[in-house]
Amino acid sequence: MARPEPGLTLVGGGRMGSALAGGWIKSGYAGPIAIHDPAPSNQLKSWNDAGKISLNPDPVPASTLIVAVKPQVFPKILDDLRAFVGPDTLVLSIMAGITLSSLAKKLGTSRVARAMPNTPGLVGEGMTLLCMPEDAASDDTAYLQELLTPLGAVEGPLGEDQISAATALSGCGPAYAFLLAEVMAAAGVAHGLDEQLALRLAQKTVQGAGALMMDSDEPPSMLRENVTSPGGVTKAALDVLMRDGGMPSLMKEAVAEAIRRDRELSGD
Repeated sequence: MARPEPGLTLVGGGRMGSALAGGWIKSGYAGPIAIHDPAPSNQLKSWNDAGKISLNPDPVPASTLIVAVKPQVFPKILDDLRAFVGPDTLVLSIMAGITLSSLAKKLGTSRVARAMPNTPGLVGEGMTLLCMPEDAASDDTAYLQELLTPLGAVEGPLGEDQISAATALSGCGPAYAFLLAEVMAAAGVAHGLDEQLALRLAQKTVQGAGALMMDSDEPPSMLRENVTSPGGVTKAALDVLMRDGGMPSLMKEAVAEAIRRDRELSGD
């Protein structure tokens, strides 16, 4: 880590919380890890039994507090969270829509930060957005960047004015890719393919296209053009997907709606 820390306190042991904790454990994090969750999973219980974490210990002010609950839960557990916040606590929120100013006001500390991971972080292939206050210490920024690397790449720090749009892209983005695979498979079934075969073809195609894109120096638009022969089969399909009201305009509309909802959650 960029600087020594006595330990980590994680509130919320769901999918993202557990992914972070698993990454810390795998990377050999030396400090104690306390996890607070009212309904701990079997994974959390096994880590606790193995001495890798401390599950639901008595609350004490944390060195680093990571809040990984749904934003709708935040107001309900404020009193519990304040028990973990001392004068030197660094608070990292993984809650969509809850602004830095709201975190600082409600938790009584200005040493706050936001992160927005996405679900590929569960397999170490995620993209996490990091948002810091303008006056954040550089040590805090470097420390949190390293703390989040078990989930994959870390982008930022980003300005809070960018976080809603970035969240709509990468935070929500895996669902867009899953939907693409889902509807591709459904289209294959509609045209006579076996359901499991269609699903395998769609999943592997989306996976392979992503790997090729990340391995290439060319932008996605050029990769698309490279596999689209004039007058060919792919061109016929793309003429449908890219027509007026098709995929480009639908994606723009979807991202706009995600931004609207993120800002609605923040109260802005």
